[in-house]
Amino acid sequence: MKESKENAVISRATVDRLPLYFRTLKLSQEEGLEIISSDELGRKIGVTPEQIRKDLSAFGEFGKKGVGYYVQELMRNIGEILGLNRNWNLAIVGVGHMGWALANYSNFSSQGFQIRAIFDIDDDKIGRYINEVEIFHIDNMKEIIQKCDIQIGIITVPVSYAQDMANRLVEAGVKGIWNFAPMKINVPANIYVVSEDLSIGLSSISYYLSRQNS
Repeated sequence: MKESKENAVISRATVDRLPLYFRTLKLSQEEGLEIISSDELGRKIGVTPEQIRKDLSAFGEFGKKGVGYYVQELMRNIGEILGLNRNWNLAIVGVGHMGWALANYSNFSSQGFQIRAIFDIDDDKIGRYINEVEIFHIDNMKEIIQKCDIQIGIITVPVSYAQDMANRLVEAGVKGIWNFAPMKINVPANIYVVSEDLSIGLSSISYYLSRQNS
């Protein structure tokens, strides 16, 4: 991998675009494309070629002027930047509709993410398996997370339980949390949290559709 520039300050927006580049490059590779220009990559994503070149330049020099980017090479480099060349162990907390859907999501493993454990409080679910992953009681969370070397916890429980589950995950030793509960959870500064509130996205669509019909 090309080395990133020393002491460079990488914006959150740049980091958030990298997975889009990676996904688009992967799709382009599956289509048989070997070389792609920043113009073509930008058209596929909806990002200007200038922005793509600026984003990538924060991590080093990629591609050849007048030729473009070699798809496989750039995909590998971005994957290394994102840490996708590593294996990350996940745990899902809560086997409702969202937890069940995530447990059945097949693309996690292709990007280096392995669901190693699922937790719930429903005795009827404890001991069952989803995609060969066992459902454990939350009282066993710390033991299982440490035994399976789980780094990332996914919270898919109702709001009233979300903070408690976050506390348990932190105590168990996870380093990152993907939170699907529609609330802000409070964790120590060294724990990285990404929150997904599906209602916000729908509300944004509602706003723009309402403006069109007014």
